[in-house]
Amino acid sequence: MIVALGKRETDEYKDNLHKIGKHLRGEVGVLFTNKTKDEVQEYFNHFKEMDYARAGNPAQMDVALDEGPLEQFPHSMEPQLRQLGLPTALKKGVVTLLKDYQVCKEGDVLTPEQACILKLFAIEMAEFKVQIKCMWNSETAEFENFGGEEESMQDNDENEDEDDETE
Repeated sequence: MIVALGKRETDEYKDNLHKIGKHLRGEVGVLFTNKTKDEVQEYFNHFKEMDYARAGNPAQMDVALDEGPLEQFPHSMEPQLRQLGLPTALKKGVVTLLKDYQVCKEGDVLTPEQACILKLFAIEMAEFKVQIKCMWNSETAEFENFGGEEESMQDNDENEDEDDETE
């Protein structure tokens, strides 16, 4: 995507488009729209979706499972639940939690096993939001940075340019 937009001012597709490429690192996306800047910002300021927490995320609440049958799971899931650390057994073909089990406490950093258990029990703890980092207007070729990352990104690009030249 960076190559298509242009890595440098000399090879960009349109004026100032190369500046977007500096922000295409990590988990980012590109939105093409004919909506105004204010409409897009208003939409994403209010856009929030709950999602399953991943390993390394802090737990947002205490989660404890009560002893007893776990009828939502088929009998074939019992070994997987046990592998995740749950004290389970099959009783008359029903997956059963043998004792109360504390999955996590609020503020704890989640392990991969805890994150998987939360997902299996459909407990969503993470909030998904979109943060707008920058904008490019095709009509004016104007670039606007919202994240304040321009300087550090330029430093990285200068280092990458040096690397490109040595290869």
